[in-house]
Amino acid sequence: MTAFDALTANKLRAELGPSIVGREVVALEETTSTNDSVLERSSASTPEGLVVFAERQTAGRGQRSNPWESAAGKGLWFSILLRPNINIGEAPRLAEWSARTVAETISKMFALHVTLKLPNDVMVAGKKVAGVLVEMRAQPNAPHIAIVGIGINVNHQPEDFSVELRPRAISLAIALERDVDRHQLAVELLKNLNRTYAGSFGR
Repeated sequence: MTAFDALTANKLRAELGPSIVGREVVALEETTSTNDSVLERSSASTPEGLVVFAERQTAGRGQRSNPWESAAGKGLWFSILLRPNINIGEAPRLAEWSARTVAETISKMFALHVTLKLPNDVMVAGKKVAGVLVEMRAQPNAPHIAIVGIGINVNHQPEDFSVELRPRAISLAIALERDVDRHQLAVELLKNLNRTYAGSFGR
């Protein structure tokens, strides 16, 4: 990964304009998981819409605590702090919203046929290209928070996946037979997530 390819928080933030999702952006070289990193930064005063990206996760996780492989600099691994106007038991609604927005963004940007394996998985050619992990936390005397983690396989080649994962995982680069601009994809995703969030979950 070259410095030119690395995600830059200031550059991402500058392209978003006024927004809820992405009103504050952090880009880390490495973290255990971006969900953990958002939780560590969360307090009653933390603004809704904080987004944390990481180039590499040492303990990324998916559904049912399954490990999530996140090859350094190859994908988009990020989490969003939200305070949605839903009951704490309605986390699947957030998962479906985010997975659907990821799928629609990929479909529109790259003219790929994208399907959903609800509520958490985004599929291309019958293989998983992206996944979502939503974690809700009740807060005393304050609106509960949701941490929406999103992982997208972007510029992986087959050898970037473990042998066990190769039969059921794909990246955008593999599907398109070319590399993808991760920064451009990140900006479009955040814009689309911001656009659809307020109408679905805003207070």
